[in-house]
Amino acid sequence: MNKKLAAALSGGAVLVLALSGCSDDEGNKVDDWAKTFCDQAKPQIQKRADAHQIIISTAADSKPAEIQAADSKAFQDIANADRALAKAVESAGAPPVENGEKVQQDAIKELNATAVAYEGLKKQVDALDPTNQQKFADGLQGVADGLTRIEKMDQNALSKLEEGELGQAMAKQPGCQKPTASVPPKASGSASPKPGSTPDSSDTSDASGKGSDSAEPTGKASTKPSKKSTTAKTEE
Repeated sequence: MNKKLAAALSGGAVLVLALSGCSDDEGNKVDDWAKTFCDQAKPQIQKRADAHQIIISTAADSKPAEIQAADSKAFQDIANADRALAKAVESAGAPPVENGEKVQQDAIKELNATAVAYEGLKKQVDALDPTNQQKFADGLQGVADGLTRIEKMDQNALSKLEEGELGQAMAKQPGCQKPTASVPPKASGSASPKPGSTPDSSDTSDASGKGSDSAEPTGKASTKPSKKSTTAKTEE
């Protein structure tokens, strides 16, 4: 169960900045800003990675009540992490780049808006009835549709920080590197199929593949949805 939700979540997992290269002389101030932000951002980036791994792991079991609890907690964790990332941007001050104050304010606004959106998804999941499998599956489709809309917000939240020398400076910071989820995945195939659904072992192999990818430094800062992630999956 849970294949539809996973399809929507496939683009909206851990934030990852697609950055490259490094800067030079204006460098010191920009690097200092990046270090200040990334040091504060690191635990929040990890929290997001862990939240998505929880959803991925729970998908292997495919029990509605477990899916509901995992998704609810994960959405709240991501919302909390996004709010904390907004505070980290605020605390770091306006970045020393052109239109730095606007870049800062836009990032704060968008991160907080994304947090509110994830809390909306949490409420949707909490309202589902796990005792009625068909209604639960239909309800997850609504959650998946909402998540598809949130993906673009997620991608845009720190897009301006990704640009130019500021993004390059962030890419060098350990605190903004793509994390490895600290939540161990569950073994797949542990749950018996529910009526109208079949286990999908390829989903969990996807998840473990993601984890192994993140074990190596990527040179990318961790603040935009990663296309490689998958989460809870729903099959009708």
